[in-house]
Amino acid sequence: MKCVACGSAVLVEGTLDSGGSPITFRPAAVSMLKSMLGVGTRSTRVYGCIRCQHLQLAVDFSEEDLERYQQFEGEQPGVLERINSDPKKLDE
Repeated sequence: MKCVACGSAVLVEGTLDSGGSPITFRPAAVSMLKSMLGVGTRSTRVYGCIRCQHLQLAVDFSEEDLERYQQFEGEQPGVLERINSDPKKLDE
C-alpha cells in the first residue's frame, strides 16, 4: 500500500480510538440503533505515512458488501449490444 498524498511506501498501521473503543465505519443504510448494537458496522484500518504524516483510513468490507454495493440497477447490456445499439450513420 502506498500513501495517497506523497506516494511513499513507508506506512505504519495503527488504530484510532474513541473513548477506548476502535473507530468503525457505518454505511448510511445501517440505522443508528443497529450500529449501537454493533450490527452492520465495518472495522477500519488506519495507516500513517512516515514521510508526510498523512493519515489514511481503509474499511474492511465483506464479500456480501462488495456484491451488494457494486450492483447496477437492472440488467446491463453486453459490450457488443452497447456498440451496435446506436450505430452512427454516415451522410454522404
